Amino acid sequence: MACKSSEVSAPEPSVAREVGDGAAPPAGTAGPVPPPPGITDARLSRQIAFLIEIDKLKSVLRHSNLVDLSRRENDAEHSWHLAMFSVVLAEYAAYEVDEARVLRMLLIHDLVEVYAGDTFIYDYAAAADQEERERAAAERLFPQLPDEQAAALRSLWNEFEQRQTPEARFARALDRVQPLLLNFHTQGSTWRPHKVTRADILRHRAIIEDGSPRLWEYIDSLLDEAVRRGYLGG
Repeated sequence: MACKSSEVSAPEPSVAREVGDGAAPPAGTAGPVPPPPGITDARLSRQIAFLIEIDKLKSVLRHSNLVDLSRRENDAEHSWHLAMFSVVLAEYAAYEVDEARVLRMLLIHDLVEVYAGDTFIYDYAAAADQEERERAAAERLFPQLPDEQAAALRSLWNEFEQRQTPEARFARALDRVQPLLLNFHTQGSTWRPHKVTRADILRHRAIIEDGSPRLWEYIDSLLDEAVRRGYLGG
């Protein structure tokens, strides 16, 4: 655990929701509104409705804090940040990858959490049914699009989950790297309250290393320093 001089206070609770489905909008906010009259393009209407539905991702909180410690990160911010990671760090992928495919994969990989909610990686009890919850959410969410788009996005989401292609391996690596960097740069603001140790993080080493050995080397050194500074348990 960190000494008192290095501890950082956690941000105040946010009004954003843990799970994107089933909660009423906060007071003073608009609920669903009917589409404009006279709209007859069924395909476009479905696409717009889907885009409005996934706005809920902005209200799904993750456990990582923003670097300024003002509040917790939400899922939409996480997805945007990962998209930027893929743009900036593509040269470190273990194999040559289709960068546009990685980018699309990262933008859609957490959409199911509008219904399934975020699952904290170190909450092993919650993780027990994570796959089931997220699969059910995918079956509910993607069919809201026109059929061929629904099939394409569901296939891309499946590819990310299965981690069999170079693109999926790199995308999954980035998904693991980003919260580690946020934790280091907030002095272990999520690690310390949950008593996370280096051994806990090493359980996920293969996901990072398979997608990018160079990024794992960097993270491995970062973890050593985090332990030395008291941000992370040894």
